[in-house]
Parts: sequence; C-alpha cells; structure tokens
Amino acid sequence: MKLWLVRHAQPLIAEGLCYGQLDIAADPSATEQAAKKIAPLLPQQAMLYCSALQRAQQLAQALHELRHDLILNVDPRLNEMNFGTWEGIAWDAIPQTAFDTWLDDFDAHRFGNAQSVRDVLTRTYEALNQCSAYQNVVWVTHAGVIRAVNYLKQFGLSSLATSDKWPAKAPAFGEHQCLSF
Repeated sequence: MKLWLVRHAQPLIAEGLCYGQLDIAADPSATEQAAKKIAPLLPQQAMLYCSALQRAQQLAQALHELRHDLILNVDPRLNEMNFGTWEGIAWDAIPQTAFDTWLDDFDAHRFGNAQSVRDVLTRTYEALNQCSAYQNVVWVTHAGVIRAVNYLKQFGLSSLATSDKWPAKAPAFGEHQCLSF
C-alpha cells in the first residue's frame, strides 16, 4: 500500500493555542492552494480518507472537487489527539507539572484527561489495517496522526515509555508525505 499523508491547511486560530480536537476551520485560500498543489500528485482512483474535523474535511473536499475519481470517506480515527481540559488554552499557560506528568508516562498518560498517545496509536493502527486492502490511500489528517503513522512504521505498536522515540517532524500545514507499507 502507498499512503499519502496530507496535513490540513493553516487553521483559523490564534498561534500558540492547544487545539487538538477543537473543530475549527482552516484558511480557505490556503486550503485551495494546497489542494491545487497536491491533487495532480495523487494516483487515479485512490481511496481518500479524512478526519471528521472540519479543517481536514475542507482540504479533502477541495481535493475531491479537483479529482472526482478520488473516493471520499470520513474516518474519525484520523482526528487529532484530544487534549481534553487543555483544548483552547495557550500552550505556555499549561502548568509545567502537566507536561512533566505526561512525559513521565508518555504512552499511557491522558494529557488533559482525554486521550493518551497509546489511544492515538491504537486508532491509527486500526485505520491503517483497514486501508491495507487498497493499493493507494490518501489521508487528510493532522500532525499527531501523521507522527503516529511514522512511529508505527518504525516501531509497530511497541510501548513508548518516554517521548524520545516519538517523531518530532510532521509535514507543514497543507503539505504531505508519502509512505509505502
């Protein structure tokens, strides 16, 4: 399977805020530009999946409008990590003790009392397994899910006692990467 991981365009939210699963729109112009750049690169008849959050759906819809051959599906497993009580809060306003607790048990701790990295890895793994029957798949998703895919490709479902193995990089807003499985 060849998997194109496409990150949504720049969200319309103040910089520096934790927004995980906040359902906010992306910049329409940036979305259109990203779609025009990415659409010609995608293979014919690819399965197109997107997160249930509107910023990802905007780009998936724009890709589908340019490429009617792409088969569009919404999959909430491709949503960004839910940061619970920290959603909408400035990252620098979150107490350092909250980060320390998370980093001490990076795999299982529910940062913001919502989801753990393990939860994100598990749902991403399930989505990958479901897609493995297809030759070409496109996911319009978020940095956290893209990092989870990169982690899974390298380490499988092995536990992350610390954050040192968690991929630091993800494509910029409106950019993509392609992986083979």
